[in-house]
Amino acid sequence: QVYQARLRSNGKLVAVKVQRPGVQAVISLDIYILRFLAGVARKVGKFNTDLQAVLDEWASSLFREMDYREEARNGLKFRELYGKLRDVMVPEMYLEQTRRRVLIMEWVEGVRLSEVRDLYLVEVGVYCSLSQLLEYGFYHADPHPGNLLRTIDGKLAYLDFGMMGEFRQELRDGFIEACLHLVNRDFDGLAKDFVTLGLLPATAQKDEVTKALTGVFESAVNKGVQNISFGDLSGNLGQTMYKFKFQIPSYFSLVIRSLAVLEGIAISFNPNYKVLSSSYPWIARKVLTDNSPNLRSTLYTLLYKDGTFQIDRLESLLTESLRARTEQTLVRTQQDESDSSRFAIKQVLSFTLTEQGAFVKDLLLQEIAKGLDALGVATLSSVTSAAASRLPFAPSPSPSLNNEEATNLRNLYRLLLLVAKTPQKENSSRAPGHESTGEKGDDGADDMSLVLNEMRSFPEFLPVLSVIPELSPESQQQFLLLPADLTNLVLSRAVARTIRRMFI
Repeated sequence: QVYQARLRSNGKLVAVKVQRPGVQAVISLDIYILRFLAGVARKVGKFNTDLQAVLDEWASSLFREMDYREEARNGLKFRELYGKLRDVMVPEMYLEQTRRRVLIMEWVEGVRLSEVRDLYLVEVGVYCSLSQLLEYGFYHADPHPGNLLRTIDGKLAYLDFGMMGEFRQELRDGFIEACLHLVNRDFDGLAKDFVTLGLLPATAQKDEVTKALTGVFESAVNKGVQNISFGDLSGNLGQTMYKFKFQIPSYFSLVIRSLAVLEGIAISFNPNYKVLSSSYPWIARKVLTDNSPNLRSTLYTLLYKDGTFQIDRLESLLTESLRARTEQTLVRTQQDESDSSRFAIKQVLSFTLTEQGAFVKDLLLQEIAKGLDALGVATLSSVTSAAASRLPFAPSPSPSLNNEEATNLRNLYRLLLLVAKTPQKENSSRAPGHESTGEKGDDGADDMSLVLNEMRSFPEFLPVLSVIPELSPESQQQFLLLPADLTNLVLSRAVARTIRRMFI
């Protein structure tokens, strides 16, 4: 039961939550009966999942919830971690006045989120949930409609902090990696992620699992990340889970519930809403900027296939990361196209010129250096060929571009477009005739022409230069160091290439 009262000390309006007498005995009996039935169901249904362990995880949270002092401490921690997020409201807890069966907390005036058509607040909830699950690992495990309110000033309020969950770091990384592998159709990597997350036993036949997951998920993923729904993903998964002895870890049901509730609320007034579409941009931004060794290794593996740079995947990650709702971009008003493009450029530069984005910056510099080196080779070859055509006894022309250098040149063109225009439209950064695998074996003349034409389009780079004064002093300093770093990389590659061609 919840009552309204005022504090004697300052007159503040508070909610007084009182536990009903005998409720612990009633719940204990219910749990005992459910646990017995779960054991019978597992034996009769031959389930791989330990249903009783799942029930125990839920029951332990439920019993902790009955100690209101623990709930107050949870509320204080939740407020400290997430109470400062834009348009998120976490009520204040009064721990000194709280007892085991009586909780005193700030009174919140509002309407249930499920009763108002506010998709923006659902987006706020998704962002906050992802911060809980993947940033800090301390999450609200019971975000049912009664615990989510739209306050009178338009904020999303969280209530009831009795049932909370902890998401360990290795599981957080595994969840992010699974999303990346799913979206990029790396089903072999996805099979390994399922082992990390505890969904598959380590003894599972990875090749067979990969083949099965490809059949289950490929058609859903082909629709694009913005159109993937949990319904599509789970369509044929049941049979696959049974065949390969999938198991549901005790933590998993609480994690999925925390996101499924938000999707359910949104779908009630927007049938086309996809929670993964709102989640993936945040995940893309996380993997680009996180310092976790596991995520950096995953990013490198994702961007380099058989040693070849996959620029399509980088463009996709950057495009999605710019859609991410952050504390700075989680706003109601929509910017016009010019402001949006300028803001996107600033966002890209901001996180690549900071310590968090140093890993991505180094990758970009390496690839630009490769492209400039290939451009030098193509230019020298073109000049030599032109000279040879005019002189009767000219030396043999320099060797033309090989497949690797031609690929590097095409990637340079794509990277120039990426920096100058930002990946706002799918076709705006695709070079004509681009083949990311480098199988095109021409002399690179067309590619060189494309790059030189792009370089001559200097006005395209003006937006990049115009946002530099708006960056932080540290980022501006890092920007000024880029030419020297790039020059050193290009010279190193040129010397190594010259030595290689002389002796090999």
